[in-house]
Amino acid sequence: MPAEIVDLDVAEARRRIAAGARLFDVREQGEWDEVHAPEATLVPMSERVARWKEIDGGDEPAIIVCHSGGRSARVVAALEQSGVPAVNLVGGMVAWEQSGAPVVRDAQGEPRHEH
Repeated sequence: MPAEIVDLDVAEARRRIAAGARLFDVREQGEWDEVHAPEATLVPMSERVARWKEIDGGDEPAIIVCHSGGRSARVVAALEQSGVPAVNLVGGMVAWEQSGAPVVRDAQGEPRHEH
């Protein structure tokens, strides 16, 4: 039976992060280098099997983010099936940036999102 995925919007994710929840970015290194949330820890989806034990939300479910929410939803489902409480940041880094939440950008200062 598939795990039910819990989705959070950016406002709720930021509230939970401020209260101590951890944010994990599952995009690849190049995407991370372009733009990422300052509170995030990079655990690329391609390395999830080797590094999944690093994903721990502490007292709260881990918050998982990707570019737009698709990869993070798959990672959340896999984590939940493995017994690791996790929630999906709906809209990913696209929504994070659009909300005006703080970001760290690459040296060029411009995100290079590919569609």
